[in-house]
Amino acid sequence: MSYLEPTEFVTKMVDAGESKVYMSTKDTLIRAFMAGAILSLAAIFAITVAVKTGSPLTGAILFPVGFIMLYLMKFDLLTGVFTLVPLALLDKRPGVTFNQVLRNWGLVFLGNFAGALTVAFMMSFILTYGYSTDGGVIAEKVGHIGESRTLGYKEHGFSGWVTIFIRGMLCNWMVSMGVVGAMISTSATGKMMAMWMPIMLFFFMGFEHSIVNMFLFPFSMIMGGNFTITDYFIWNEIPTALGNMVGGFALVGLPLYYTHVKTSVERKL
Repeated sequence: MSYLEPTEFVTKMVDAGESKVYMSTKDTLIRAFMAGAILSLAAIFAITVAVKTGSPLTGAILFPVGFIMLYLMKFDLLTGVFTLVPLALLDKRPGVTFNQVLRNWGLVFLGNFAGALTVAFMMSFILTYGYSTDGGVIAEKVGHIGESRTLGYKEHGFSGWVTIFIRGMLCNWMVSMGVVGAMISTSATGKMMAMWMPIMLFFFMGFEHSIVNMFLFPFSMIMGGNFTITDYFIWNEIPTALGNMVGGFALVGLPLYYTHVKTSVERKL
């Protein structure tokens, strides 16, 4: 699989973060839109597989196909830029500022959300023949997910909010391992294998992914989920995104950077 050493691919991570900072607004939004749309299709695909086969594990095994497609096309997810873009600032790349990092995050968030929302409307339309029938067992399943992962957390108050935050951290720990894993190989097959394992793990464990949720919860609301937009943002999207940000950077980007770019030499007494 043409393996690269960590000192090589971590430098590639910093380079990737820098390139995303300088990407035009148009390109950033288009790539983010497509990433959000593709991941949303992968999410509803995995849920459909799980429902029809009765095997959540089968759905989790197949879900990474969406992540692999969007990565190979160089589309951008918020979870990925949370990990890569700050490294360019940390490495003091010329001209990279904190405001530019925030600009990139904001544009990718908007693009991901627009892509996910578009697929939510498309899927809800085709499942209901233009909203003339109910959405069947798939819509019922997603509706249940939406309610349990907003109102279910809300019932536990602050502890529920922190639970979502931690689930978001764990999610982007694994997702970012997939992003980084794809950089350890120069072959398409090697990249796919490296991405598959951590993405499957996060999905099966039910960790919270901000972009997947940008599709699931609007779709659930369209299909009659009994929760509000406020419930969605306060009791899922906001703590999930914050957890994704901390998890990706603190558990993947930062450790790799400090041990493979800023390598320290042990001093002998």
